[in-house]
Amino acid sequence: MTTYHARMLDASTSGEGLYPFEGPADLMAKTADEIVNAFFAHVEDQILSSHADWEINGIMKNKERGVVTAIGSLIPERGDIPLPFLLMISVN
Repeated sequence: MTTYHARMLDASTSGEGLYPFEGPADLMAKTADEIVNAFFAHVEDQILSSHADWEINGIMKNKERGVVTAIGSLIPERGDIPLPFLLMISVN
């Protein structure tokens, strides 16, 4: 397993979080969607301890830098107002 780092920014509150998570050594070789899904699986299991919905509005992978960037909304619980976010995932 390899440690990856996800930085999530919340535009409405200026909140920022850094979330290390474990994944397979070849995670960054996977598609951008699979990488983001691996992070949100960690969020549900280790941070929220429950299922959360999210919507990805845009995602890109910079292979040269080893960074995945996604924008979207997180919905922690049914009925909650969606929380817009910017997410960056890297191995460093």
